[in-house]
Amino acid sequence: MPTLLIAASGTGGHLFPAQAVAEALPSEWRLEWLGVPDRLETRLVPRTIPLHTVKAGGLQGRGLRKLWNLLRLLWSTVTVRRLLRRQRISVVFSSGGYIAAPAILAARWCGLPVVLHESNAIPGRVTRLLGRFCTRLAVGLPEAAERLPAGRALVTGTPVRRGFLEPAPLPNWVPQGPGPLLVVMGGSQGAVGLNRMVRPLLPRLAAAGCRVVHLTGSSDPEAGQQRLEGMVERPFSEELPGLLQHADLAISRAGAGSLSELAVCGTPAILVPYPAAADRHQDANANSAASLGAAVIVWQHEPEAPALELALWRLLGPRLRGVTGSLDPLESLRKGMNALAVRDADQRLAKLVMDLV
Repeated sequence: MPTLLIAASGTGGHLFPAQAVAEALPSEWRLEWLGVPDRLETRLVPRTIPLHTVKAGGLQGRGLRKLWNLLRLLWSTVTVRRLLRRQRISVVFSSGGYIAAPAILAARWCGLPVVLHESNAIPGRVTRLLGRFCTRLAVGLPEAAERLPAGRALVTGTPVRRGFLEPAPLPNWVPQGPGPLLVVMGGSQGAVGLNRMVRPLLPRLAAAGCRVVHLTGSSDPEAGQQRLEGMVERPFSEELPGLLQHADLAISRAGAGSLSELAVCGTPAILVPYPAAADRHQDANANSAASLGAAVIVWQHEPEAPALELALWRLLGPRLRGVTGSLDPLESLRKGMNALAVRDADQRLAKLVMDLV
């Protein structure tokens, strides 16, 4: 029986693609999961997959901190090597992040094949430093392949959870009415900066007839203070596929996972890249989508600045006035999102894994 170790940790952008690959493998495969204590995987990894944790951190820092991170990486690598042997792992798959480093090094130490998937347009530090030790290197966006050694990376797209690939109903708690539906979301962790940009604009949008679902995340101190007719505010939703499939427009961060979910749902988007993202990779993700005509980019700004408001009225204004067809800018964005979508990325990556056994 072949056994796969999945190394994925931290955010939905790492966890959801890895989970999609796990679901795409044949039932005879045995699965083990490697993560970090007290991170999102302790809640999201299916209970049917054994979860093992090690303490892993970044490769950054200077002086004593850098030395400490290096020592912790070495110890984590030894721990993972023991796990690989104890569980008789056949192949390792990682969706990047800190946990990928000890997983890749331990697999190399044991002579096991590794598939590493990089979802962002700018490859992360682990991919740049340790990608050379992987048997297969896959990327979600063509721009990432251009930033890696020529011919080294295969463009597979970024997998999404199965629910996004199947028709889903609009949740019954969404405001009803003829107006366009706007969904605001900040990724698996929420986005306080994005929420503060959006909130001052919502009363005017609601008054104009726009229906709004605002997913604030769980760490926004201002959540629950704004109550408007035609608007629902929630920390998160398990029914995101239905929301995005029926939304007229989304306002979103530009994480690779969120971008892939928007693409397979064909949801027009205003992307507001997280300005503190490592290597400004969300800027590059947003630019990749915008180059295909799939999204409009608005850079994060103070709530009183007009850039987001202008973009919203330009895109939603025609539908609020009842204009459809070739004059509707949202239809052009929807076509761009459909061009960006890769609906079988999970199957492509699962095949890479299976071909190594």
